[in-house]
Amino acid sequence: KNQRVCHAAARLGLGSLWEEFNRLGTEMIVTKAGRRMFPTFQVKLSGLDPLADYVLLMDFIPLDDKRYRWGRGDGGWAMGGYSAPLPGGVLPPPLSRPQIILNSMHRYQPRFHVVFVDPRRDSERFAHQNFKSFSFPETQFMAVTAYQNHRITQLKIASNPFAKGFRDGDPEPW
Repeated sequence: KNQRVCHAAARLGLGSLWEEFNRLGTEMIVTKAGRRMFPTFQVKLSGLDPLADYVLLMDFIPLDDKRYRWGRGDGGWAMGGYSAPLPGGVLPPPLSRPQIILNSMHRYQPRFHVVFVDPRRDSERFAHQNFKSFSFPETQFMAVTAYQNHRITQLKIASNPFAKGFRDGDPEPW
């Protein structure tokens, strides 16, 4: 690896919250219009060269080729069959905004990449040396169109500052 990325380190922010969600089986809502993740994916970077330029990227890789279903009887996720190959990563945007396409009822792992912007003319020859990737197992999630696990719903409402309208006894008027 290039010396400008070999010492790069990333620490997951909100780690204890991610671990709490992970214990329950994190679910993330996906919609055609898009949706913000909660917990939010935050990292603290260290070991970078302050005089170098970097590009920060994020993608979501499928964890397997399975489609899942929520088992109503036992209250958990079960394999529902195999799916066609899934698109991964960032796809070209129809407008000037990158969009990531995820399929519901599939499991994903977010990945974070630090890419050194190599100023050499032949930098493409060294592309494999100029990046470092990070993933955190506790950030794996099931993509859904509606929450299946009621405990995830309760934890999201209790933990997300933007979900205060769903909390019982919230005095804020409608």
